[in-house]
Amino acid sequence: MRMDGLHEVTNPSEIFLEERLKDATGSAIVVSMEGTRPILVEIQALVTASVFGNAQRTATGLDRNRVSLIMAVLEKRAGLMLQNQDAYLKAAGGVKLDEPAIDLAIAVSIASSYKNRGTSPTECYVGELGLTGEVRRVTRIEQRVSEAHKLGFKRVLVPNNNLQGWTPPKGIEVVGVSTLSQALKLALG
Repeated sequence: MRMDGLHEVTNPSEIFLEERLKDATGSAIVVSMEGTRPILVEIQALVTASVFGNAQRTATGLDRNRVSLIMAVLEKRAGLMLQNQDAYLKAAGGVKLDEPAIDLAIAVSIASSYKNRGTSPTECYVGELGLTGEVRRVTRIEQRVSEAHKLGFKRVLVPNNNLQGWTPPKGIEVVGVSTLSQALKLALG
């Protein structure tokens, strides 16, 4: 909505990504589904040493319980000592994300902030995390990858079990991952 009336937003994903800093730590892009439409959203995390005895967990636009669960998986399965770290997470742009496919991007953003290493600005992440550290299959993978490709992303990490039965578009590398540790190694080196 502008002064002269309502204007069409042709691609909402571009709005959610336009102010993203290129070398920022604690940032990961996810291709989420809003109904049947894929949308790219930046997930931001700030992980810092806790000043008080109990570490805080704050989430805006994300389920706080999901964030706590993912942090527990990161600690147990990826060896990140997060129990004494405050964590502040948000989905940029005020969007609310609540599907399981955002788990991998949340984990990457937390690990990126904790390790103080940025993610590639041309990479995005899609996948559900299991409690044993596995990256689980998600729905509508073809649409998600096509949307990432359309917006100029060069690589997308997806669950290994989502690679069968379709052909990714030319110009984007689709990398299958089976475990959280494998995904973090690819995303953060």
